[in-house]
Amino acid sequence: MRNKLKASLKISLLTFTMVSMFSCSKGPNDTGTQYAPQMYDDPSYEALKQADYNKVNPGRMNMRVPAKNTIPRGKLAYFNHIPKNDSLNQADALKNPFVANAQVLEEGQVLYERFCQHCHGAEGKGDGKVGVVFKGVANLQSDAIKAASMGHIYHVITNGKGRMMPHGSQVNPEERWKIALYVKNTLQGAGEQATEVNSEAATEASSSDGDNVQQSTGTPNSQ
Repeated sequence: MRNKLKASLKISLLTFTMVSMFSCSKGPNDTGTQYAPQMYDDPSYEALKQADYNKVNPGRMNMRVPAKNTIPRGKLAYFNHIPKNDSLNQADALKNPFVANAQVLEEGQVLYERFCQHCHGAEGKGDGKVGVVFKGVANLQSDAIKAASMGHIYHVITNGKGRMMPHGSQVNPEERWKIALYVKNTLQGAGEQATEVNSEAATEASSSDGDNVQQSTGTPNSQ
């Protein structure tokens, strides 16, 4: 009896050792054996489900690609219907609805430091840590960009230009205008001129502009 018990223990130990060896020999990306898969891959379709067996939708995934030219709910203000390569013509006509006051400029500075400074540098000279490594970053202090309108800056933030990738999906329209205002007023020293331009824009901006919303205190009115 004792010999049988010892033999059983040896077999169990050998089995455990072999299982351990084989289970530890797989690659780091191996998820292992899935037990009771019906608890995870139930028959009902879920939008974010990664199981690749949907035989109805293209690509066999549950999520569908939105219909062409549709705009997500609440995202109408993200579009101004200006061609991406037209940053020096129609974009110049875009009006910044924000007035250059302390609150807006402070918010613009925070947004600039968060999204722009790593490339363009603290003073906008194109000498940020990324700009030093990847050449071709625009110098916002150059005469050419000083002469550009805030609409141009807004358009470039939205769609990108040259080596700059589009930031329209990361920075909403109001934040883009605040960055443009900070660049013009603080970094480029436009000061009074930009304030005057934006005071006029605040009265002219209307809902038909697509991207613009009127405001008078630094925070746009809800539509």
